[in-house]
Amino acid sequence: MTWLAPAAFLTFCRGIPPADLTGFFSEAGLPPAASGTADGWAWLTHHPDTTPDGGAVQQLGQYITGFRYQDRVRDRRNVDMVFLASTPACSCGDRYAVPHCAEHPYQFAYSRGGFAVCIFNVGARRESRRFGSQADLFIRQFLEQGIVGRTTRYDTAPDFNPDGSHTIRVIAEHFGLPAALLEYGCS
Repeated sequence: MTWLAPAAFLTFCRGIPPADLTGFFSEAGLPPAASGTADGWAWLTHHPDTTPDGGAVQQLGQYITGFRYQDRVRDRRNVDMVFLASTPACSCGDRYAVPHCAEHPYQFAYSRGGFAVCIFNVGARRESRRFGSQADLFIRQFLEQGIVGRTTRYDTAPDFNPDGSHTIRVIAEHFGLPAALLEYGCS
């Protein structure tokens, strides 16, 4: 299962009208390649060939949920932002809670209140290195699926979740994200 079009950044937002969301990104010099709404979420896609700084896309999404946009977002307390990247995970932020390089942002970030409250990479046991104030947001589901733990399904069957597709399914179910966008990608 392809969980997202290759080399893409996908941002989901709940709580901000789609036109405003697209406007915020365009004003910041990060116009989306595509946008739309589905299942109560507004979504935007960016591609590294036209928007090489995926970290800036993730960071702007994070900022939109907080005080930096308080004069433009009516009810910040009800704004959620989920960022997904299908660019490869890189080692520059692999072991510590430091930003990744621009080309390889964390593959998952969940933001509320102006902060990325949960970030990690997906697939091949990378989910065990989660950071943020809500780092254990998915722990029950991840343990049940064998995605994290002392011994994971990946340890016994390396063909289990090497690309993070099981992880993305857990994330999509948790937030009620539009599965069709994740399964087939947006272009």
